[in-house]
Amino acid sequence: MGLFTGEFRNTLDDKGRVSLPARLRSEVTGSTVIMTQGIDKCLWLFPPEAWNDFSKKLTESVSVFHARTRLVQRRIIAPAQDIEIDKAGRIGIPQSLREFAGLTKECIILGINRYMEVWDAEQYRLYWQENEEDFQAAAEELGTILF
Repeated sequence: MGLFTGEFRNTLDDKGRVSLPARLRSEVTGSTVIMTQGIDKCLWLFPPEAWNDFSKKLTESVSVFHARTRLVQRRIIAPAQDIEIDKAGRIGIPQSLREFAGLTKECIILGINRYMEVWDAEQYRLYWQENEEDFQAAAEELGTILF
């Protein structure tokens, strides 16, 4: 499994499918990804091996007796679904996940190292509009990282 990078704009078709960009698709071994609700009103896509690592850490490192743990697991693990990448390179996004992310027509697909995000284009624009100052502050805090 390679690393996912890049920002892509694609259109959601009438059947709830979106093309997974070839650059991202080439980093997926096999023909499935795991899709779930993300944080910040987007969807997360993981290759199966990355999902197995992630979900294992999310379930094994914490106790189900903690209410916040159950809350996070119900939000991220419970809605996860195996999604087939078809021969045309498209993924079908289930209705419940489309509704969660507010996907309409134009989508932004991001490669973020070990996983991908799918955003409604307008939601993504609003996210950056609302978070630009926080980004600047966070970038400033990273000032100790040297290139």
